[in-house]
Amino acid sequence: MKPEVFHPLARLVHWLMAILIISMLFIGVSMIGDLSPRHPLLIELHKATGLALLVLVIVRIGLRLTLPHPPLPADLPAFQRFAAGASHLLLYGLMLAMPLLGWAMLSAGGYPRPLQLPAIAPHDLQLYAVLRQAHGWAGYLLFATVLVHLGAALMHALVRRDGVLRSMWPGPVRRSE
Repeated sequence: MKPEVFHPLARLVHWLMAILIISMLFIGVSMIGDLSPRHPLLIELHKATGLALLVLVIVRIGLRLTLPHPPLPADLPAFQRFAAGASHLLLYGLMLAMPLLGWAMLSAGGYPRPLQLPAIAPHDLQLYAVLRQAHGWAGYLLFATVLVHLGAALMHALVRRDGVLRSMWPGPVRRSE
C-alpha cells in the first residue's frame, strides 16, 4: 500500500535542501564579479553549503530509493507523468553534479577545499576553466529547473488541488476527506 504523504525524514531533507539550494543560487550569483571585502566570506560560505548539499543529496537519493512514496494522481495525463519523472531525474542529477563540479573545479584550480577534502581532478588550469564554465551553466539550469518544479507544485496546489504539494508539505499533514 502506497502512503498518502512522504516520510517525515524525506520531507525534512527536501525542505532543508530547498532552502540551501535557493540560498546557494543567490550566493553564487552574488560572488560573480564581486571584489568587495565580503567576497572571501561568500566563497567559503558557498563551499561549505555545497559540501552540505552534497551530503544531503546522497541522503536524499538513499531515502528516495528505500522509502515508499505517494503515487502521482491517477488522472494525471501521461505527458505530465513523463515530465514529472524527467524533471525529478534532472533535479537529482543537478543537485549531485553541482557540488561535484565545484569540488572538481577547486581541485583543478589548486584551490583549498572544505575540510581539506582530497582533490578529485588533476591540477590543470584549462580543466579548471572548463569546469568553472560547466558549474556556472549547471547553476543556471538548476535555477530554471527549480522554477519549473515550483511552478508544477503551485499548479498541483492551486489548479488541480490534488494533494501532491500536501504530500511533501513540512509539518503535520491532515488526512484528506
